Amino acid sequence: MTVAQALAEAAGLGLPRLDAQLLLLQALGRAPGDRAWLLAHDTDEIAKPDRQRFAALCQRRAAGEPIAYIAGRKEFFGLPLRVDARVLVPRPDTETLVDWALDAIRSRPTPRVIDLGTGSGAIALAIRKQRPDAEVTAVDASEGALEVAAANARELGLDVSFRCSSWLEGEPGRFDLIASNPPYVAEADPHLDALGHEPITALAAGADGLRDIRAIVAQAPAHLEPNGWLLLEHGHDQAASVRALLQAAGFLEVASRCDLAGIERCSGGRWPELG
Repeated sequence: MTVAQALAEAAGLGLPRLDAQLLLLQALGRAPGDRAWLLAHDTDEIAKPDRQRFAALCQRRAAGEPIAYIAGRKEFFGLPLRVDARVLVPRPDTETLVDWALDAIRSRPTPRVIDLGTGSGAIALAIRKQRPDAEVTAVDASEGALEVAAANARELGLDVSFRCSSWLEGEPGRFDLIASNPPYVAEADPHLDALGHEPITALAAGADGLRDIRAIVAQAPAHLEPNGWLLLEHGHDQAASVRALLQAAGFLEVASRCDLAGIERCSGGRWPELG
């Protein structure tokens, strides 16, 4: 079987060409950026062990397993992160939240930042990479997720503190920024079926998808410095509801930001000064 024939066979399983190329490169032990090599060697014969590895990888992808889990890595904000079934696959949409977070702390020296529901550590590590002077804490209720995040921090050489907790429960400190990409999918949402390989506890949040966002908004004021910011990622149709929650809690400058598709992806607000 040649490279071209292997890719054609993967297409017969319904795999997109890009997915097939990435899986074939993985089976061949080549870097994910080597797609040009596949084009230049499309008539090369593939050794039997490599064919078998490729077939197994294709079957996993055809069964719906995210390609990031199969590859074991996903890039986020320029950082190569290890990921597995203990954490959500980081999405490009979440980079909108990181951009806003960096804007919010831009003028603050040595800001204190906490990332709630850190998962793979994507948000916390991206902020720490861009702001080496920041004191960053990452929280998750899943010990498995924290193991993944801590491993990413070690591999990237980024100093982040990790804590196992439900949102801000038991947190003694105050922060210049609280950021979170919490679960926000309604439990009856049919889209959950397509996400069956990812941890359901990191996705579903009650009947309307706002259960965890409500909890964070309620807890945040006691843990924000004056003029500190709370920034939240949410679903494509939840911006107005999240802004209403922030306003009702007393936040100022409440607003939303759009992702690259023009969808209101994050909402946040500033906690007022004392007095």
